[in-house]
Amino acid sequence: MGKLRLIFTKEGRAVYISHLDLLRTFQRVFLRQGLVLRHSQGFHPHPLLSFALPLSVGQASECEVLDFEVNEDMDGGSLPEALNRFMPEGVRVSACYVPVRPVRELAALRCRVELFYDGGVPAEAAEHIRSLLLGERVVIQKRTKRKFMADIDIRPMLHSLEIVEEPCLLRLETVTAAQNPGLNPALLAAAVETHLPQLAPDFVRIRRLEVLDGEGNAFR
Repeated sequence: MGKLRLIFTKEGRAVYISHLDLLRTFQRVFLRQGLVLRHSQGFHPHPLLSFALPLSVGQASECEVLDFEVNEDMDGGSLPEALNRFMPEGVRVSACYVPVRPVRELAALRCRVELFYDGGVPAEAAEHIRSLLLGERVVIQKRTKRKFMADIDIRPMLHSLEIVEEPCLLRLETVTAAQNPGLNPALLAAAVETHLPQLAPDFVRIRRLEVLDGEGNAFR
């Protein structure tokens, strides 16, 4: 038996595939490839595979992590090409290998948040948004696991921020905490809408670029 880790991209129309449907997609692709997954024990056995950090619907990513277990020892090097033959449009496996680090050591995400303005970027918007997000506290309301709204300060979970202004958009290059707790980059746009409503964007696009360990290096 062996454990393998996939790194895959999710983009284009595939960003609207839900987490549960994506799980089913990989199960079907593994089956079509003839890959025998190890299953849990008990009355309702299920394949042993898990996404490290499930991606929100509507967001794109170049660095999704999927761990799974197979009933034979293999290095996985040939799997990306084999699996991609059966993948839906927008989902592509870029690497497969035997993991050397547990998922709990995945500490941060490098992300891009693009704020689009149909009428052009408002004057001094970048400066105001930078001051807000890098301030002492950035409190917004977020729905908790118990389904009620609570105030949360997202500032400690924002590790770095750079803002680049382009025609009709502001591009936020960020590093955010990944877990325990993690920061969904969409909350950065929500903070702008809450505290700077006059600078609320007309559209937001989010893309994960890289997963990092506690030292800021690429997580493997």
